[in-house]
Amino acid sequence: MNMIYNSPHFCVVEFAPQHAPSDPAGSVGATGGFEIMDKTLRREIFLRGQDAEVFRASVQALIDREPTAEEVDEFLNRYSGLMTQPLTLH
Repeated sequence: MNMIYNSPHFCVVEFAPQHAPSDPAGSVGATGGFEIMDKTLRREIFLRGQDAEVFRASVQALIDREPTAEEVDEFLNRYSGLMTQPLTLH
């Protein structure tokens, strides 16, 4: 687990690829995943598989442009409509 972004509005955590013991080829969870949390809405979403790969590529393209924090938050805000899981503290 690696926090890759944290602002007053959003937090993004990247999870390393996981391989199930019964799947030595590594097809289960091979892409890892991303948890995107909207602190304002107190909601989150977990992206894995193809969604995680698309997110990773989009983030890399964004980083290549050297965005401001506001531009990153604007990019992450696109996912807010998909967030249905309540954000809870443990």
